Amino acid sequence: MTDTMSKTLEGKVAVITGASRGLGKAMALALGGAGAKLALVARDRAKLEETAAEAAALGAEAAIFLADVTDAEQVAAMTGQVASKFGHVDILINNAGTNIRKPLVEYTLEEWRKVTDTNLTSVFLMCRAMIPHMRGRSYGRILNLTSIMSHVSLPGRSAYSASKAALLGLTRALAQELAAEGITVVGISPGPFATEMNTVLMQNPEINQQFMSNTPLGRWGKVEEIGNLALFLCGEGGGFITGTDILIDGGWTAR
Repeated sequence: MTDTMSKTLEGKVAVITGASRGLGKAMALALGGAGAKLALVARDRAKLEETAAEAAALGAEAAIFLADVTDAEQVAAMTGQVASKFGHVDILINNAGTNIRKPLVEYTLEEWRKVTDTNLTSVFLMCRAMIPHMRGRSYGRILNLTSIMSHVSLPGRSAYSASKAALLGLTRALAQELAAEGITVVGISPGPFATEMNTVLMQNPEINQQFMSNTPLGRWGKVEEIGNLALFLCGEGGGFITGTDILIDGGWTAR
């Protein structure tokens, strides 16, 4: 029997940012299928409603919360709404992210801040807001979507790599701060996954081939594979994993 069928997260409340599509949606559905109640956070109401409908089809209770997670006031308001709806939080998945691919000297300060605010500052804001609602339960999971670009990099990824490497540092420090309370903090570093963010790369034959030649398994990752990893980390089996980062990259960083 799989974790999804055995409802191993029954009664747990999971907050997922960037839940409207891609990896965030896949992780939400994996946790919802295992019995977790879902607080789905993003800015796109229509897409969030699609995720909520798919979660409901799996038997999960799901509510949507519109918020820009780079805005402190919106995060605070949304956190209050989540607490009012569910009473507490057990799982926080910081998945919201963005990328602007260009040489560093061509970046505007506004573009740099957009990437770093979305990928890093949002995690600070979400953790600061949600952790008080996680304490005192002797259980908690925080998953931060880091990226292989926190370990290696490519040209045109200066802002993205900087933000993701910093997020890995945040993950390590926060894990130590929360360990005594039974709250684990883990990074997930995806390699090339078939998501909306990477569609432009997948549709370019030359770039697609470059990516596949750097991936020993020779394919793009399936979003469900991230969902399965998140489900494991949030379950009993993930209880002794904290302050580290798990690469799920088809072998990219093993080269």
